[in-house]
Amino acid sequence: MEHASYLYLALLWIIGWGVVGAAVTPRIYGRKDLDVSQASLAGAATGAAGGPFSLVPLWYLTPRLDWKWVAIPGVAIVLIFASAFAAADPDNLCVTTGSFVTTQLVNGLVIGTIYGLMALGLTLIFSILGVVSFAHGEFYMLGGMAVYYLTAVWFPGLNPFIGVLGAATLTFAIGIIFERIFLRAMNTGQVERPGEYAILVTFGLAFFLQYLTLALVGSNPKKAARFIEYPTIDLPSSQDPLFRVSASTIGIFDISISSTRFTAAIIALVLLGGLMWFLYRTWTGKALRAVSQDRQAAAVTGINPNTMNTLAFGLGAMLAGLSGASLVQVFSWVPWVGVQASGRSFVIIVLGGMGSLPGAFIGGLIVGLVEALGAGCIPDPQRAAAYIPAYGMVILTLVLILKPTGLFGREL
Repeated sequence: MEHASYLYLALLWIIGWGVVGAAVTPRIYGRKDLDVSQASLAGAATGAAGGPFSLVPLWYLTPRLDWKWVAIPGVAIVLIFASAFAAADPDNLCVTTGSFVTTQLVNGLVIGTIYGLMALGLTLIFSILGVVSFAHGEFYMLGGMAVYYLTAVWFPGLNPFIGVLGAATLTFAIGIIFERIFLRAMNTGQVERPGEYAILVTFGLAFFLQYLTLALVGSNPKKAARFIEYPTIDLPSSQDPLFRVSASTIGIFDISISSTRFTAAIIALVLLGGLMWFLYRTWTGKALRAVSQDRQAAAVTGINPNTMNTLAFGLGAMLAGLSGASLVQVFSWVPWVGVQASGRSFVIIVLGGMGSLPGAFIGGLIVGLVEALGAGCIPDPQRAAAYIPAYGMVILTLVLILKPTGLFGREL
């Protein structure tokens, strides 16, 4: 790669001054008895963007830190990195072709919507039960397997959306049964260390579901047919279409999206809308939110927290299953496909803030965008695919260092 030194110098500037800003800014604000809750994040962003030229005024003036001290430097950091990347690899598609970048961004938002749906299930479980389910990825895997076997093996020709309902029913039932048998004991005083118990028992469920599926269906990849066969449409004409629909792609101007991903995103948006309606418009949904805020106060008003625990775990498992059910038409499915999906969900809920439903959705969009741009801007497809899991780990590391509560999390 020509002129790679530009990129290395930019990274050295961003990382070096970001570390200095994150380390020094909280100390200066602390000495002046000022709020230090945002000091590390704002100092890191300000230092990475402007180095000493922005840090010195920040340390001298010590203004009140809010979202502007992160958003504005964040834009500057993106511009610095983009400029250095363009100088280092001027022939890259992400530099020369604007439509390619736009397509990657749109595809990142599309897949990020499904990531957000899966992370919402994990967030719902954590906010109600106070535990992280390490079997979340396996419910994702079961949802995809259920759709494949219902529509391609057991009932060929079955409407795929009925298969999606079957996947939702299966994962919801398994979640309900598991919570009643294994997790209910945490709230009845039968377990001495409920936190450690929850980790072990959900890990055990993950191994059980993964290896049971492997024993039953084997390790050969499986993939469901397209849920919807779109007709071919060219508007205004086939010679110069602005909007094009075909069996494999949907495009507008120079932006193209896989038809299977588009269908999965529509399913995810419908489910997200249904979940929000359920949580904010129904008595049961309001009861779930009440338990997540204060269990004792909710119990005083007549809400049974144990019932809400069971419902929350079942709903969380179902959301993971529905995410897998919508994506089995996009990716090949194997019994261990949930491992990477589970890790991605953990990154998203930490980024968005543990227990925050809006944070889970926005975190999913951010991770989807980062993965799409990261994979698209690396010319070698094999390297690009291999680096995808690393982007999540980089995001997780930065969040834990700079803002452990996440974007919308509360201080504990």
